[in-house]
Amino acid sequence: MDRFLSRSPVASGREREGDENDFPMNKAWANLRDDFPVLHQQVNGHPLVYLDNAATSHKPRCVINALAQFYERDNANVHRGIHALSNRATAAYEAARERSARFLGAASAHEIIFTAGTTDSINLVACSWGGANLGRGDVILLTEMEHHSNMVPWQLLARRTGARLRYVPVLGDEGRLDLSQLDRVLTPEVKLFAFTHVSNTLGVINPITELCARARACGAVTVVDAAQSAGHLPIDVGALGCDFLALSGHKMCGPTGIGILYGRQALLDAMPPWRGGGSMISNVEYFESRWAPAPQKFEAGTPNIADAIALGRAMDYLDDLGRDAIARHDEKLATLAYARLKAEVPGIRLLGPAEHRSGVISFDLPGVHAHDVVTFADQEGVALRGGHHCNQPLMRKLGLASTSRASFYLYNTEDEIERLIAALRKIQRFFAG
Repeated sequence: MDRFLSRSPVASGREREGDENDFPMNKAWANLRDDFPVLHQQVNGHPLVYLDNAATSHKPRCVINALAQFYERDNANVHRGIHALSNRATAAYEAARERSARFLGAASAHEIIFTAGTTDSINLVACSWGGANLGRGDVILLTEMEHHSNMVPWQLLARRTGARLRYVPVLGDEGRLDLSQLDRVLTPEVKLFAFTHVSNTLGVINPITELCARARACGAVTVVDAAQSAGHLPIDVGALGCDFLALSGHKMCGPTGIGILYGRQALLDAMPPWRGGGSMISNVEYFESRWAPAPQKFEAGTPNIADAIALGRAMDYLDDLGRDAIARHDEKLATLAYARLKAEVPGIRLLGPAEHRSGVISFDLPGVHAHDVVTFADQEGVALRGGHHCNQPLMRKLGLASTSRASFYLYNTEDEIERLIAALRKIQRFFAG
């Protein structure tokens, strides 16, 4: 069952500080919406239906409370102070790192680097590992479904080093990778293979365990973009066999501006820092410096302390629910929505597979621009995303300028599919009239 990749660690709930009532311990799924204050509002006179989770997810009250508690009680800089507030802040910050290691199945907290998000994490690997290890004649392998964040940094690296880019093809509207071409493109010249776990446009869940194994057999380093999967599917980096994995907190019930780069310890130890400043050094002289070990050498300056702590609380929340259960919930809603959209919205073009998919569904309504779809849906209180979704090369391959996108998460319901379909039918009637 590679698409879900079990073996996720689950938090017990007894490891935490704070009010136990903040957490959904054994809470019925129907009551989860009570944990998310932002969902209880009206938009343009209608109850909000939020289907833009692939862009960012909402935050449960326990995450909001964790932010407030830090700033109200513990606000201080970490690592360098010896007073009470600094000690508490440092302990909470490093506890969040330990929590992140457990969440991802990392061998050690030293393999967890806090970053600004997936984009920042991938740029770190490109600048540090890529700059030290790639040169002219080397190949960077990507897939045709990559988000710009997992494409542009490698383009910049190729330009700097003389390396070349190569792509695994995508097959039609269903969007699965053409694995029959993997032997042709994954050759000994490939030094790095970067690919997404879950496509933010197609909803495809890639067989990343297989991809990592094939890359390892060729001697290539792997980078997994887990932005769309980390809060939705169980992830165990040890079972995956990946070298690097990047995620964003704001797509998994955590705050914006915080993310994680997991890196295999031996690789991190050999990599040079990519930013210089305080905290990432062991000693500084006037003409040279020596670096602290990983992860400190990759976290120059004052870190994003509060958001890292709150991200740890988001991980508690997700593991209390169970990421296997979240995955089943997402897939159930997306599969139902796909079937009903196909049956009840005439002429709609749906991207991605009909089943065994994530909660992301992109679609095209003939004769209606995606921005018009999103604007009109908003009048019905339905929040969608319209555009190229940072997938311009993929859109061109599919003969599209843009699509509308509905993306489901743990607090969405079957009733909201009804609201989506009603809004799309109303849009079609308007533009047909």
